[in-house]
Amino acid sequence: MTEGQVLDIAREALYTIIVCAAPLLLISLVVGLIISIFQTVTSIQEQTLTFVPKIICVFIGIMIFGSWIINNLTEFINRLWSDFSIYLG
Repeated sequence: MTEGQVLDIAREALYTIIVCAAPLLLISLVVGLIISIFQTVTSIQEQTLTFVPKIICVFIGIMIFGSWIINNLTEFINRLWSDFSIYLG
């Protein structure tokens, strides 16, 4: 296995991680921004106020995007296993 192949696998793995995590991170970012604006407007400075809505929205995001994330990860792992003989030789 050459350095190039290792770098290709690492690059593809990082790209897959970023693509799979992006929807949940964006949901968390948007909900956090909305709650921060709400806190600024109402002068409520409770730090724990952001956690519960973020957690609920991320769980909803997992329910919506979960199958898509699993499919992406499964495709990546299948590509790795199908090219396993190439990496050995």
